[in-house]
Amino acid sequence: MNISQAAAVVGIPPKTIRYYEEIGLISSQRAENGYRVYEDRELHMLTFLGRARSLGFTIESCRSLLALYADPNRASANVKDVAESHVAEIDLKIAELKGMRSTLSKLIKSCRGDDMPDCPILNELSRPFNKQG
Repeated sequence: MNISQAAAVVGIPPKTIRYYEEIGLISSQRAENGYRVYEDRELHMLTFLGRARSLGFTIESCRSLLALYADPNRASANVKDVAESHVAEIDLKIAELKGMRSTLSKLIKSCRGDDMPDCPILNELSRPFNKQG
């Protein structure tokens, strides 16, 4: 099947599939006319990548996971390490987002939201960064 058909089957845009090929995550065969041809193996890998990316794994983590998946002698501990590292990154992002939400919520509460020009939200956004050194 061609790239458009493969994209429709796996739910990944053709541009993304081309990118994955460009960076060496997957490869495809070429037909006589030079078009990419995707068979079951490539579709499986694209599905794998789509699922991993939907869980937020980075390209490099996907590369590691694909290598582990392809290795019949892999240790599941190695796969678990990649997943645990990703969960730690997610936890860090969640903490950062909670902090941003808290700060923004406080600013919203401090703003009267009336017809006057004074706005604590804009005041905070215009404050210079604290330089620690």
